[in-house]
Amino acid sequence: MHVTQSSGSGRPGGSQGPGPALSGFDLNLLVALDVLLEESSVSRAAARLHLSEPAMSRTLGRIRAALGDPVLVRAGRGMVPTPHALAVQGEVRAVVERARALFLAGGRVDLSTLTRTFTVLANEAFTAVYAAALLDRVAREAPGVRLRFLAESHIDVPALREGVADLELGMIDTRSPEVRVEHLADERMLAVVRPGHPLLRGPVTARGFAAARHLIVSRRGRLEGPVDTALAEQGLTRQVVGSVGTFPASLFVLREGDLVGLITSQAGPLATALGLELFEIPLTLPPLPFGMAWHPRHDADPAHAWLRDCARALLRPGAETGGVPPVGRSAMDRPGPGG
Repeated sequence: MHVTQSSGSGRPGGSQGPGPALSGFDLNLLVALDVLLEESSVSRAAARLHLSEPAMSRTLGRIRAALGDPVLVRAGRGMVPTPHALAVQGEVRAVVERARALFLAGGRVDLSTLTRTFTVLANEAFTAVYAAALLDRVAREAPGVRLRFLAESHIDVPALREGVADLELGMIDTRSPEVRVEHLADERMLAVVRPGHPLLRGPVTARGFAAARHLIVSRRGRLEGPVDTALAEQGLTRQVVGSVGTFPASLFVLREGDLVGLITSQAGPLATALGLELFEIPLTLPPLPFGMAWHPRHDADPAHAWLRDCARALLRPGAETGGVPPVGRSAMDRPGPGG
């Protein structure tokens, strides 16, 4: 895609700029395309870019002509991106972010006037524990910034590379060589059961732990994991009766029977808030390394650097969390004690 500086009014809806016959692409149209694909709505995109809806509709028409693709099509009462639009969305986001970083003077950003939406990829336990504090800091320092939290998928996709997410927080296992990864802390797992569970009647041994019926958390639906490996080293096996996709969902299942589940220590308050009991797992298990990851196109972006600083301050032990280690990803899917 060839990007040229706009010859129009400097706004996405300007009267001048490239027409359908031009092979180049107006940078202002690229910005508009990025917002349209993010919002999947002409009216919301117009509000984001401070344009009228007719001006935004004309801009969409110019984008369609330049790309030779409808970009957004009607689906019921809403609009959805075309396959081609989805295919180029990551590239569009990357070019816009590089251009934004280029024109920011000296790597500085005025947070008080910053208008931006950041997408954070994390599991639901992280969101439940940390989202309120992160949103509160963002509101204080950059009121024009919005955070959009995306849950982990049951399939691995290059969300950072394709621009689907701006920042990933959790157990980072990406194999993409270009992705930046920063370790923040090591997390551990605790067992969780309903009040009055038979295991709580005395000291919990590895044999007693293995004899219980277990519920696994796995975004991929796995039915075994590192806990089984640790038990096997002692000649023990456990009975896994099922799996669910998220830690919060597992807690509601555990409330209703005698199953044993696992949860990260930082997410423990989610369990106690539901009246559940936590106890140490009677096995030697490796720690769960928790970190954040981003694509290198964000390295020179001062707004993204600020967001990373926010996450770093919130999640490192001894920071704003009071020294409590952070929530990890579904440990069932990673080298750790989650099974």
